[in-house]
Amino acid sequence: MLDVTWNSAREMQRFRRDLDELFSGVSGAVHAFPPVNVWSNQEDAIVTAELPGLDANDIDITVHGDSVNLRGARKPLELKENEKFLRRERIVGDFSRNLQLPFRIDADKVSAKFDKGVLSITLTRAEADKPKKIAIKAA
Repeated sequence: MLDVTWNSAREMQRFRRDLDELFSGVSGAVHAFPPVNVWSNQEDAIVTAELPGLDANDIDITVHGDSVNLRGARKPLELKENEKFLRRERIVGDFSRNLQLPFRIDADKVSAKFDKGVLSITLTRAEADKPKKIAIKAA
């Protein structure tokens, strides 16, 4: 008698491994790049983007209305003679990431810094979009 026992955990691991191998040669098809965090307060939104291996000169930031766009390119690593990749997960090539905020941005007050592969952008809320406290007059 043939014992056919289905191990769902093992099969899911095999399926995941097969998918990883299928997409291993596809650059940028699996995840959005660069990965970002975005948070805000009453005055600003802060965007941090992980861009290891790039220089500040390789990154272009533009703002328009309520959105910010990050563009750039990561050059592929040049291997020496007799070297080959055993695993390649870091995306290479051109990238573009557009993020829309829940308010308009004051383009004149945007600032950015790049430190240890992390880009931090402060996007100041346009004055017209800032909440206004309304004073109530007694009758």
